[in-house]
Amino acid sequence: MQQHTLLLVGLVLFLGIHSARIFADDARSRFIAARGELAWKGVYALLSIAGFVLLVYGYAEARTAPITLWQPPVWTRHVAALLTLPAFIMLAAAYIPSNGIKARLKHPMLLGTKTWALAHLLSNGSLADVLLFGGFLVWAVLCFRACRQRDRATGKVYESRGAVRTVGAVAIGVVAWFVFAMYLHAALIGVAPFAR
Repeated sequence: MQQHTLLLVGLVLFLGIHSARIFADDARSRFIAARGELAWKGVYALLSIAGFVLLVYGYAEARTAPITLWQPPVWTRHVAALLTLPAFIMLAAAYIPSNGIKARLKHPMLLGTKTWALAHLLSNGSLADVLLFGGFLVWAVLCFRACRQRDRATGKVYESRGAVRTVGAVAIGVVAWFVFAMYLHAALIGVAPFAR
């Protein structure tokens, strides 16, 4: 269970610091006013790295002696691999300015995270999987809601400047998904998404 504790601490640190702008903006602003933006970026980076290392280590260790909650059918692995395709496209769209996907979805990074987490919850049934992917799913749902409320309050508008940027986001997402699904997932995670 120590691995699960490390995973939980990592999730709290990583997702907590990534939620500061949304759920603790006043505290963040006070910190920046008192110590400067560079100090905030340093704290942000340190907590992000520490959290990421702990959650990766805790998850990897938990996979060596998994606590199985349910055994998903093999076909759910293929469904998950396909569901991650739009997640990769949304991730790419989050970083390409003024594309149609971002104009339509507003926060494609968070929607992509929700899709990625849900896909992995469908195909994995261990306690570590529920903690990791369930944690990211809950975080993305809450952050998306908070971001949309902030957009409405500020009147933020997301513009699209032509189809080229949108096509670029789709192309980059598809290529990244293909490379990750076919090669990197097995190398880094130890699971081949399209294996029988």
